[in-house]
Amino acid sequence: MDFVNKKLVTIVAESALEKRLVTSLHDSGIKGYTVSTVHGAGTRNQRVGDLQGGNVKIECVVGEDHVDAIFTMLSTHFFPHYACVAWVSEVGVFRDERF
Repeated sequence: MDFVNKKLVTIVAESALEKRLVTSLHDSGIKGYTVSTVHGAGTRNQRVGDLQGGNVKIECVVGEDHVDAIFTMLSTHFFPHYACVAWVSEVGVFRDERF
């Protein structure tokens, strides 16, 4: 099978940011995304998720051309103000037209 190289952008943030993040991703030209409710611990230890609404993980598969736009948006509007992290990974996709 022939796979096409794409980027998987993963964002973990406070669940209260879900709508704003999804809107911002859509405005950046992203075709689709997946949202999951998640929990865990990091450099700030474990948040009191039950009282603060927990976290969401938003994943989107994009072309290289969207990565900079997404991280610029996150760096400008989310990272300085909210509990939010993100990373990018290499993935191979089938059905390239879906992404």
